[in-house]
Amino acid sequence: MQDLYFKKYIDYKFLDLNLKFAVANEIFSTFRIDIGTDLLLRTFVKTYKGDPHKILDLGCGYGPIGITLAKMFPYCKVEMIDKDLLAVRYAQINSELNKVDDRTEIHGELGIENLKLADPDLVFSNIPAKAGDAVIREVFIKQLYNQLGNRGEYWCVVVSGLNRLIPKISRAEQIPLKLVIKRKGHSVYKALKVY
Repeated sequence: MQDLYFKKYIDYKFLDLNLKFAVANEIFSTFRIDIGTDLLLRTFVKTYKGDPHKILDLGCGYGPIGITLAKMFPYCKVEMIDKDLLAVRYAQINSELNKVDDRTEIHGELGIENLKLADPDLVFSNIPAKAGDAVIREVFIKQLYNQLGNRGEYWCVVVSGLNRLIPKISRAEQIPLKLVIKRKGHSVYKALKVY
């Protein structure tokens, strides 16, 4: 690959999928697919029985969550957003590399003000701990959950240090976040939206 920022390729075996991700220096998790991301995806597939049409991935990085889901669900559209323009660039490269670029919308911005897909069936995030409590509450949980369509599911993974914060947000905002799995270093939460 001819790109000044290119570092290497990462192979990712997920269920019967063989994915490849180009990664750049200076972006999150360039050694391998992040352990929290892998835990989130593997936990999700154990319980989800639906057929989503629209998926949102906030904080997509170079695309492992959104692209894996696009490969799993070949009839869905996936919108991926990240504030880091280098990560967005590599998510676009990886979308093409894994042949899902016809069903992915990838763009850079700080939040979700300019969403293209309304009322997604599924929302995902590997919440960055360094975002700060206020941003995690307002953007990564409250705003994402509120975007969901009826019977939509919100899935997130957090580092263990955020386990103190997630239940507080759940109670304060009346968002039914439930701990699905807790492993050393990471926890996965899920909320179902019904209205």
